Amino acid sequence: MAAIIDFHTKKIRGWVLSKRLDASLIIEALNKALTNNPKPKYHHSDQGVQYCDYDYVGILKNQEIQISMSDKGNPYQNNITESFFKTLKYNEVYLNEYESFEEAFSNIENFIELVYHKKRLRSSLGYLPPEEFEQQFFNEKSRSLETNLINFNKQNISLNPAKSC
Repeated sequence: MAAIIDFHTKKIRGWVLSKRLDASLIIEALNKALTNNPKPKYHHSDQGVQYCDYDYVGILKNQEIQISMSDKGNPYQNNITESFFKTLKYNEVYLNEYESFEEAFSNIENFIELVYHKKRLRSSLGYLPPEEFEQQFFNEKSRSLETNLINFNKQNISLNPAKSC
């Protein structure tokens, strides 16, 4: 499995489950992340060979995404991703004996969308699940933009009294 995680909100932006571990797996996860969400500024990973793949790095460069990699053998520098996979394994994968690849995919998809994004509280997010944290963040950002626009309009009105709205 490959997953692209938003380090700010802890949401899984793109993920793919495959029977092979190669560059096509992570390229597909990255493409899903890029089409479903705002483009990230940074991409952080471990030094797995698939993350050094020419085509993968090319996509990141073409998208003007800054590349960051953990030091060799240092999982602490990739702690958000490591934490997600540990959570997935202990709360989903190890608890089930899947009859098929399709069943594994379906269960993992449900876990990510229903449990990880909507129910699992994260201390780093103020004890909110990722989806709720993201909604609050964008609501606050939207309110801030509205306030700035209102203040801007008030300044223009007071600076140009001859103009009417």
